[in-house]
Amino acid sequence: MPQKTLEYIRGITADECRRLRERGIRHTNHLLHAATLEIDRKRLQRRTGISPDRLLEFAHQCALLEISGMEHCLPVIRRLGIDGLKTLKRQDAEELHGRVIEAVGLAGAPRLSDVQYWISQARAIDMLEEDEPAASETSPSLLS
Repeated sequence: MPQKTLEYIRGITADECRRLRERGIRHTNHLLHAATLEIDRKRLQRRTGISPDRLLEFAHQCALLEISGMEHCLPVIRRLGIDGLKTLKRQDAEELHGRVIEAVGLAGAPRLSDVQYWISQARAIDMLEEDEPAASETSPSLLS
């Protein structure tokens, strides 16, 4: 599979591309690996001035670009609210397939087996580390 330049990332600016390239990150798969862990995003922020949240947003997009066979449908997938592997892997294949058909028509739609394959890949390769909410935000108070 050919490497994709940083310009494949929706919303990335020319300045952000330049700052990443100055650090040796030239392709989306490089950025994905450089921004997988929170500690790496913080390190990359110090070197580029790009916030860890923005780097995580870019990494989510880069991860979607790693899904084999989905590239031609990626704009539609994004319009349907799927912006990362976590969202994709929670999809029901038949329901998502139907939504894609509604969006592009039967002639331009992928096969159901393609959508099933995308979801299985998302489940297998989701590796992005995200900040965990503080304990007080996730567990009920013991004093209640």
